Amino acid sequence: MNATPPLFAAPTLPEQERMLEAMLFASAVPLPLTELQARLPEGCDAATALDGLRRRYLGRGVVLVPVGEAWAFRTAPDIGFLLQRETTETRKLSRAAIETLSIIAYHQPVTRAEIEEIRGVAVSRGTVEQLLELDWVRFGRRRMTPGRPVTFVVTQGFLDHFGLESARDLPGLKELRAAGLLDNRPAPDLAGPGEMEPGEDAGQADMFEEEADEH
Repeated sequence: MNATPPLFAAPTLPEQERMLEAMLFASAVPLPLTELQARLPEGCDAATALDGLRRRYLGRGVVLVPVGEAWAFRTAPDIGFLLQRETTETRKLSRAAIETLSIIAYHQPVTRAEIEEIRGVAVSRGTVEQLLELDWVRFGRRRMTPGRPVTFVVTQGFLDHFGLESARDLPGLKELRAAGLLDNRPAPDLAGPGEMEPGEDAGQADMFEEEADEH
């Protein structure tokens, strides 16, 4: 038995792109593909329309970029300097918060005990709460180990703030050295034994500190 055809034909691909363009421009936060698909009329293909929309904005003043599992319009990187402005710093991350954020970003999912083992000191409740309040860190899945400790991972807001598509895009040792973010200041062994080269995470913490100081 043949399926009943829809009463109305699906919008054309250019019209689907236009719909996505309107939703993404109007949204204050990146929108997941699943949400975009749910909002489109029946018969639309959000993934195909997004790819077409992304290609149409190549070379423009704003570009369509993935942010984690979502999509958003952002200023083209090569002209971002035009929108820079000085702002009054209202809140600065503590060194402990910067180091904790660095560990979570590079080792996620990671438990509080693992963070403390890497830093060599206890993680205060206020440090974690500050990162949660900033929406840069969230709770991940519980470990299937005794006590089932909760893990921490970085959020889509963290990726968006630092201009990253995913945590895999965090800079490595070579990039940090080339950017001058590695120095000789004493720092805790954030990487832990055998995971990264000595001193690598010290520069990673400095990277987050520079970003935090700007906001």
